[in-house]
Amino acid sequence: MPAKKTVSTTETKKAAVNTEEAKKNTTVEKTTAKKTTTKAAPKKATAKKAADKKETVEKETAKKPATKKAAAKKPAAKKTTTKKTTKKVEEPVVNKKSVKDYEDIINWKKGEAHAMDWLYIEVNANDLLTEVEAGVDNLDTTCQAIMNCMLEGDVFVVEPTGANKVSPALSVRYYCDNLSEDRKKYFER
Repeated sequence: MPAKKTVSTTETKKAAVNTEEAKKNTTVEKTTAKKTTTKAAPKKATAKKAADKKETVEKETAKKPATKKAAAKKPAAKKTTTKKTTKKVEEPVVNKKSVKDYEDIINWKKGEAHAMDWLYIEVNANDLLTEVEAGVDNLDTTCQAIMNCMLEGDVFVVEPTGANKVSPALSVRYYCDNLSEDRKKYFER
């Protein structure tokens, strides 16, 4: 972008005076053109009027750009800079499933397997977590629910060695042929 020229107030005043003089000249020329027309030759008079109008229009248009340039020139405004504030992106709150939610899901799976006359189902902690809450770190809850749903006769396919048995590799085989409420929990023996 080209740099703008600054115009002094004296130049602006001169331009304003020039435009006023140009307006006066055009009005004087219009009045003299009207006086020169005669009644004897109306066709010639209309031709003269048209010619006079063309001349005045040409003079006005020739002088208008000069006035526009003078009016358009203004001193350059100072640029102000603003600081952008960055907002911290807050992570969305994830509602994690509870132990009870996972127990309900496992018991529903066991009920479905019983209805289809399957002998057993195997549930892996990592697979269950991915199926229910993909991308959420809720492994402790998942492992706790898997162990709470174990009844007598159910066995570990892969049993973690830790004291709390929390591992994505935790796998349990649930036998679904007998789901009566009379069966004791695995850890109540």
